[in-house]
Amino acid sequence: MRRALSSRWLLAGVSLAAGAGLGVGYGAHRHQDASDSFLHCPVIPIPSVTADAVASESLVPVSPAQLTLGKTSEIMKFGFPSLSHIKTRESYVLAYDPRTRNALWVLERLDAGRLGLTGSDRNRCVFREDETVHEYHRAQNGDFKGSGFDRGHLAAAANHKHSQKCMDDTFYLSNMVPQNPDLNKNAWNNLERYCRSLTKSNKNVYVCTGPLYLPRKESDGKLYVKYQVIGKNNVAVPTHIFKVVILEKHSGEIELQSYVMPNLPVLDNIPLERFLVPIESIERASGLLFVSNILKRTNSLKAITASSK
Repeated sequence: MRRALSSRWLLAGVSLAAGAGLGVGYGAHRHQDASDSFLHCPVIPIPSVTADAVASESLVPVSPAQLTLGKTSEIMKFGFPSLSHIKTRESYVLAYDPRTRNALWVLERLDAGRLGLTGSDRNRCVFREDETVHEYHRAQNGDFKGSGFDRGHLAAAANHKHSQKCMDDTFYLSNMVPQNPDLNKNAWNNLERYCRSLTKSNKNVYVCTGPLYLPRKESDGKLYVKYQVIGKNNVAVPTHIFKVVILEKHSGEIELQSYVMPNLPVLDNIPLERFLVPIESIERASGLLFVSNILKRTNSLKAITASSK
């Protein structure tokens, strides 16, 4: 993983040296179908912070029961327009973003014992709408037809093959993002397989996966967040996809490995370490928090980046 940014393979990925910025520029060999616009580097600065400051920073969701009565109850007479879109299934938990028709994140726990079982048949699985999502805000199979994108799993089907129901649940479209086929079948598949292999040497493996919509510099020199949408439901096509791997060691130590891949063709011979980024970059780009939650439970945290391998 050393000198991960100096290879001739340097191209459309997310590049981040610790303390610098999050942008496109590492990890994937240039492909003839990849857009040259991804060569521009969007930057999200990462100011230095102390561990204490990170640990104290947390977002506490407010439930209707916690709100004071009186004025609030009067204001909310006709209900809340939205609350947290958390969906729990036997094989994973996700938070859904009705604006993009994609999940914000999907969290799963990989179990070595279950990974060794085969109680399902993928050929019996069918991609289907998530009817727990309002019809205004959900993707349909027709949105993907002719789009040029795969229905890319966030919680991988192969992670849950021990049970037909658990595998079936991974085929809800709420667990999909429009994904470049060459990425889905190659480098992304390699990353999913790598995550499963980590169960052999760790007590627990937790995997959080989700889309990113990163800014890029246009010809006028300004940064814009711009992404394609597909189908009549305007399903958002993420510019990048992240995967945060939380490893609970038998020693009690917690290790973080955080990856970002561009939603572009990426060859399967690109080493996965090229896609390692500091965890702060994903937290800032996604609006999610990982480190502060972990530090509430342990002081033994090790974060892995390309420069630390």
